Amino acid sequence: MHEVDWLGPLLRMITLTGQLEVHCAFGAPWRVVWPQAAVHEIPYHVVLKGRAILEDPETGTTSELGGGDIVLLPHGAAHVLHDGSGQTPGRTYKQRGPAGWMLSENDGDGERLDMLCGRFLIERPHDRLIRDYLPKTLTVRSTDSHDEEGVKSTSSHLANLVGLMRQESEGNKPGAQTIFNSLSLALFALVLRAASESAHVPTGLLSLAGHPRLAPAISAMFADPARAWNLPELADMCSMSRATFMRHFQDKLGRSATELLTDIRMSLAANELKKPAMTTEAVAETVGYRSVAAFRRAFTDKMKMTPGQWRRLARNDERLATLP
Repeated sequence: MHEVDWLGPLLRMITLTGQLEVHCAFGAPWRVVWPQAAVHEIPYHVVLKGRAILEDPETGTTSELGGGDIVLLPHGAAHVLHDGSGQTPGRTYKQRGPAGWMLSENDGDGERLDMLCGRFLIERPHDRLIRDYLPKTLTVRSTDSHDEEGVKSTSSHLANLVGLMRQESEGNKPGAQTIFNSLSLALFALVLRAASESAHVPTGLLSLAGHPRLAPAISAMFADPARAWNLPELADMCSMSRATFMRHFQDKLGRSATELLTDIRMSLAANELKKPAMTTEAVAETVGYRSVAAFRRAFTDKMKMTPGQWRRLARNDERLATLP
């Protein structure tokens, strides 16, 4: 029986950092416009107190956020946050604190909002994996709740984490920026876990992971991607027929099990290709390919560049990162 853990292997696979950019302390009316983010960036917002309207300018759709709500935008989509009054906002004042992030305040004397805004940075090529398998918008709520046995739930853990983030954002204590950035990584992990446990998860990786019968298959593929998995074996692991497994997998993920396995393998291969001592032949074998030619074709198809081109690009990125 495979341990049902897809999140741990996913987080170990990607290289993620988080940073707080703005601490918003507004009185209504207020409005903040966020442009399309870079491909490797995921904006996030944590409503500490008050309420905010999240608006998608492309579709015109809106959703209301309240105290304790956390929203991630995995595709980096342009969005607007406002108080919902429709009134013209007054002047906004910004000042950079010693911890590195900006404090943004305004002249509004209406309903108060306290909100943290930042972004997660994902190193390529894993940004592609996130965009392909996570929804455009991901919203979860942190509450001090327990399950039937009295054990604290994921939302409760999120509430505790948000409390720590609030404390670090309000003070100028030594190491605040480093501590806050570390808390951001925990925030990302807990949001994904909470979303996968929700009853209303959109199609994608989180919907698949939250399906009790399909979870063993996804966990097995993440845990041992080099294994020569076949559909009957994965279906049997989920106590389903091959046809039923394929239908449910496609319905929840929007892609086939074979596509997911290939994506996992190519993401791991991208990490291995960064290592100077790893030849392309060794990388191919590590991720489950007996044929180097087949590996090169799969990698080029998924990453839109050859293994050699990716290796050179990754080395150049590392060189630039070390420059003063």
